[in-house]
Amino acid sequence: MSKLHLATAIGLVLGLMAFSPQTACGAAARADLGVTRAFARTEAWKAVTSGHTGSATVAIMDNGTTVYAEGFGMADREKGLPVDKDTLFNMGSISKVYVATAIMLLVDDGKVRLDAPAVEYLPDFTMADERYKAITVRMLLNHASGLPGTIGPSSFGFKYNKDFYRDVLAILARSHLKHRPGEFNPYCNDGFTLAEMIVVKVSGMSYLDFLRQRIFVPLDLKYTGTGVGERPEKDLVVARDYTPAGKALPLEVLSLLGSGGLSATAEDICRFADSFAPAGRHILSPASLAEMGKVQPAEINGKLSGDLFSYGLGWDFAELPDFKAQGMHVLGKSGGTGEYNSMLFTVPDKRISVAVIQTGSSGNAMTFALDLLKTYLTEKGLLANAPATVTAPPKGEPIPPELAAYTGYYARNTGPIRVGFDAAANALVVSSLSDGQESRVFSAVFSKGRFHEPHSTYSFATVDGHRSLLGHHPTLNVDSVYAEKIEPLAAPQELAVTVDGRHWLRRNAKAFEGPAIDTFLLASRTNASLPGYVDFSGMIMKVTGPTTAGYPVSNTRDLIELSLDEQDGVTWAWLSGMLFTPADAARTLSGGTASLSIGSAGYNEWLKVGTDAILSFTAPASGRIVVINPDSGPMYDSVTDSGEVFVPAGCFVAVAGEPGDTFGVHAR
Repeated sequence: MSKLHLATAIGLVLGLMAFSPQTACGAAARADLGVTRAFARTEAWKAVTSGHTGSATVAIMDNGTTVYAEGFGMADREKGLPVDKDTLFNMGSISKVYVATAIMLLVDDGKVRLDAPAVEYLPDFTMADERYKAITVRMLLNHASGLPGTIGPSSFGFKYNKDFYRDVLAILARSHLKHRPGEFNPYCNDGFTLAEMIVVKVSGMSYLDFLRQRIFVPLDLKYTGTGVGERPEKDLVVARDYTPAGKALPLEVLSLLGSGGLSATAEDICRFADSFAPAGRHILSPASLAEMGKVQPAEINGKLSGDLFSYGLGWDFAELPDFKAQGMHVLGKSGGTGEYNSMLFTVPDKRISVAVIQTGSSGNAMTFALDLLKTYLTEKGLLANAPATVTAPPKGEPIPPELAAYTGYYARNTGPIRVGFDAAANALVVSSLSDGQESRVFSAVFSKGRFHEPHSTYSFATVDGHRSLLGHHPTLNVDSVYAEKIEPLAAPQELAVTVDGRHWLRRNAKAFEGPAIDTFLLASRTNASLPGYVDFSGMIMKVTGPTTAGYPVSNTRDLIELSLDEQDGVTWAWLSGMLFTPADAARTLSGGTASLSIGSAGYNEWLKVGTDAILSFTAPASGRIVVINPDSGPMYDSVTDSGEVFVPAGCFVAVAGEPGDTFGVHAR
């Protein structure tokens, strides 16, 4: 989400030259790891200097001892603080392994049963879909629950949302399941949020207190805690992310602690992973350790030709085919937030762990960590050295006519795509849809039963009536569902309100929500080629009634639902917890000064700029002002910007704050 421009990256590297290697790196490496150390440094600096990440931390633990730990880049540019091995980073979804461990501690205590219904421990958890009662605790931890994906609109930002649990339960009470519990396993944060709540409910402790008492202290995890923006230890250095323009972002906080809200050093993460090794320091029983390390399949597993992600309890990978072929059991977990990306691999039987965390969301932590693990295992003589092979580009073959049924529109969490074939080129063509326009994403040549492009291969499959495009991850040698087909409807319905070509303004965003304010303003439209479906800025939904729309597919992450309601002549749109009103209901600013006050409900207030103007603002300390161009996105955010800004006519000004807060917008 944050990329450094080339000039910024060059300036960063030049700035680092002023530091000695020991100060800049904070290394703790063994002299006999020349190949591994060289690889780590090369890959880390390549990511920094290319602008894909701002900084990084890397650690390797072997037999309970840190054999390599090093930091790269600047933790804080203004203060001149480099990253070292003790610098804190948010770990993102690696946090899921911690909440799974917390659940297994309660299993060991005899207080939780993995295959008991989740509602047995969370009686306040309800949904508008009776099937939710069949969700088990196990399904919360292996992504098979059928829950929407990522509930909690105010869960990413710069402050912990004290109402997070209440908000999540209220939204789920209005939500439906994507699929029958246990049927599929698209990646799902919601399950781990409910698992976190179970830990709190059953233990009678706050989640962080439980982790400290049962995990952090016993394993000597001195640097692990809540998100970096909430850490009380003022003497610890935190790796800060920056905007593409080089402006420092506030330190990030994720309210969904169990799903992705913890922070640590890479070394601390490795120390935690070491507790899964037979010879490591254990907090779980042997039975629970074995259960967490097993593949936990959904019903879809085994119905496809290739291996899918081998989810364990909390783990993305409970095995990897290439390592398994060499008799090695590997566990892995990735993480990604708005401002950090991370990866952990551990080989329990060899008692070796590798962790990589980078600032920015566009880094390569997964590939970096996997290649680092391979390099280290090879240098130790534990893994056969497999030299890279060079293969000729595939020669195109005619596409089988039976695959024609797979052409059409597909849903995926990054937005809708259209799948078609170029018969002359024997190629699959995938295009993205944005603002009603199509842009080619990639093409792939058909050969030997699969479609090939330089970085991956693709295939189609139908499972239980669901048509999917599968993508192969060559680095991991596993498949995943890239997108699921949106099937034409026999009897398409329409919403009672016209949505085509309209803009919608967010009304319940918190002032502390993250810099990714792409949900502040949405554009809605219909597609003549998809009757019965509506599109809200890439979020496709199937119309189910005059005022409702639901999930278009079943096996894709992070889907949402729509419900429309009219209040005082204004249409309100509920999108899985996010509230919007039409942009045409916003007051127009044509010059002078306008005052905006947050009402008792705490809703955001908006202005539409009627003429080109230079704007300045007055705001309370806790308030936030955002200026958005509906054609190009955010152009001013008081989180990182100050002073005046030129705003063309047709743009919007949003304010967020606490009830009673008053803002001034001054035009000249």
